[in-house]
Amino acid sequence: MQPFIVHTGRVAALHRANVDTDQIIPKQFLKRIERTGFGPSLFFDWRYRADGSPDPDFELNRPEAQGASILLAGENFGCGSSREHAPWALADYGFRAIIAPSFADIFHGNCCQNGLLPVTLPEKAVRELVRRYEAAADGYELTVDLMTTTVRDARGFEAAFEIAAYRRDMLLQGLDEIGRTLRYEPAIEAFERART
Repeated sequence: MQPFIVHTGRVAALHRANVDTDQIIPKQFLKRIERTGFGPSLFFDWRYRADGSPDPDFELNRPEAQGASILLAGENFGCGSSREHAPWALADYGFRAIIAPSFADIFHGNCCQNGLLPVTLPEKAVRELVRRYEAAADGYELTVDLMTTTVRDARGFEAAFEIAAYRRDMLLQGLDEIGRTLRYEPAIEAFERART
């Protein structure tokens, strides 16, 4: 897993409340167990028309959202079922961070387990970021700094966010739960040898 320390990237805004995991990655795409290849199916029912062509009115299809790696979202993002495919699809599309007023608990944990940083900011701050995004004619960039736990832009916006120390450490080191456990492999092996 790629460590997350500081990321500066283009922003896309999907400021809708209660976006559930079936909207993020619809159920018909859950037939695979690999973590890659889900990006083209992200928000499938919203991104594409019935004939398969991109819907130009969908937020991520707009020119200013192209190449985005930071997503501005609404409250309770990632609610619904606990499918891990949702953060896989977001990461495969190219997102490194999602900024929202709140996240569903399981989705939040799944993001951290897969190197995708969920940033919780107050609704007022998220609305201000959306306003700045919409006002930027040539695209909008943010910097998400996990070392200082801040979000900032080049135009004076800065806000602090909180994240559990355990999750922060995992993301900074690029470790999931298994990787974290494997750091103690010599001690685990010594313990097992002593018990046989």
